[in-house]
Amino acid sequence: MRTRLQSRLTLSYFTVLVLGMGLAGLLAWLSVEQLYLNAQSDNLLAQARLTAAALQGTTLPAGPIEPYVQTTNVVPGIHTRVLGQQGAVVIGLPFGGGESQAQVPAAENAGFVTSDDLLQRPEIQQAMQGMGATAVRRVAAAGNRRVLYAAAPILAADGGLAGIAYLAMPLPASGLPADAMLKCAGAVLAAILLAGAAGTLLALRLARPLVALADAADAVSAGDLNQPVSAQSDIVELHSLGMAFTMMTASLRQSDQAKNAFLADVTHELRTPLTVIKGTIETLEDGALDDAEGRQPLLASMERETDRLIRLVNELLVLTRADAGALRLNLQALDLAALARDRGERLTTLPSRRQVTVRVVPDQAGASAGCLVLGDPDRLAQVLDNLLDNAMRHTPDRSEVVVDLARAGDEVRCSVRDQGPGIPAEHIPFVFERFYRVDAARDRASGGAGLGLAIARALITAQGGRIGVESIEGEGARITFWLPAWTDARGLPES
Repeated sequence: MRTRLQSRLTLSYFTVLVLGMGLAGLLAWLSVEQLYLNAQSDNLLAQARLTAAALQGTTLPAGPIEPYVQTTNVVPGIHTRVLGQQGAVVIGLPFGGGESQAQVPAAENAGFVTSDDLLQRPEIQQAMQGMGATAVRRVAAAGNRRVLYAAAPILAADGGLAGIAYLAMPLPASGLPADAMLKCAGAVLAAILLAGAAGTLLALRLARPLVALADAADAVSAGDLNQPVSAQSDIVELHSLGMAFTMMTASLRQSDQAKNAFLADVTHELRTPLTVIKGTIETLEDGALDDAEGRQPLLASMERETDRLIRLVNELLVLTRADAGALRLNLQALDLAALARDRGERLTTLPSRRQVTVRVVPDQAGASAGCLVLGDPDRLAQVLDNLLDNAMRHTPDRSEVVVDLARAGDEVRCSVRDQGPGIPAEHIPFVFERFYRVDAARDRASGGAGLGLAIARALITAQGGRIGVESIEGEGARITFWLPAWTDARGLPES
């Protein structure tokens, strides 16, 4: 059966507190009982010594006047006897009292204590040695009640032992007097009530933020990503939970905004070539198809927009596969410097590159032995094409793009540096985002969709590498990526 968290916490805390206080109460009860017994022992021993002092120097009766019967010791009050040196009761107080006249039935013979048995009691033996002592024993003949005994020596005029003052007092059956029992019961009841109140408040204190968090989670699951959750709590775990939930909702909002922006950008990028293609087809349908001179520019425009559309779809497909971890990679040892030279030569031969050259450092095949990496040749060619194309579009005419490669520990570093205007500092954190353009108008005019650097990051990351950007405005930009260096079976760089 499901119950509310607050109810479970309240019951749990109440149970723990009650058990803890029960154990503490038991220990306190035993301590108080021992203190009470010690106090009663001290009091009874003091009275025994006073009685012995009052009888000091007096002549005690020579013979026993009555046997020692302990069944009467359970009657409330202090029972005083004076024992002779042989253990017989020579004086019973009050004098001439009922013990001498009482007859002990046969069934109560267990209440009769012989002189020899009395003399074996430790407290009497200590009194005979001149020291007062107390003891607690149970009277089996009187319902196994506990009785406190105190014995003190009575000295004769010559300093010898004349007798023993022997006092007995019954102890409460529960260990404490009735008034003390009532006070303890009241304290236990008050403690239980306080424990219940404390458990309820503590459970409410813990459950309230959790309930608020559950309500916020329900709201988020319903689509409300702006649901506020208070993360302020003096409980570390609850504070961390609130902070984590707040960061989660912020991340979800950011992801939702990125998704919406991505869809808007994709829609815009697809709509532009489709609009051109549709307009071209309508123009051809209206009669331009029969105009041989005007038909060719229209077909060229439609072909250009179709290529742009195919390129955009292919780029989106690469990013989608990278996000899903479904990229097919053919990892092998390859010379990254040689691949960079090959891609640079291919791009500089294109007629639209404005006499921009690509220089690869190191520029000799023999010097590039340390640039062997473990990667996919086709994917790395795509990365280099994107980086070089981006650099060549931003660098001035008749200038150069430098590709610098070097071994860096267990990695190979490759930097592509242009001589363009650079990237403003506020744009650097976002250059690897999809559809992000530092100069949106110029990039769109040149055919870029803002996906080149995003694809480069996705492909480098998929091959176990990393990528970053450095730029000083007015001094060009440097895009650098690192890939794992290739090693042979012995773990040494292949030469």
